[in-house]
Amino acid sequence: MAEPTIAQKAPYGTPVEAGKTYHWCACGKSAKQPFCDGSHKGSEFAPVAYTADKTGDVWFCGCKASKKSPMCDGSHKAL
Repeated sequence: MAEPTIAQKAPYGTPVEAGKTYHWCACGKSAKQPFCDGSHKGSEFAPVAYTADKTGDVWFCGCKASKKSPMCDGSHKAL
């Protein structure tokens, strides 16, 4: 299995709206981090859909190593 590109070694604090679906970049190559821009096409990666249950700030994984993707679980601290 291919390894994703580390976009950054920190999470992306991002405002979200309740009921809206966001597509998190799993490959790490998107120019629109933390969201997908289609850069994964032709690879084994696919974006991960996230639907916000409430309006507010969330922390999307930037290192692409989280076991709770698309949310940060602190995995970047071990990189």
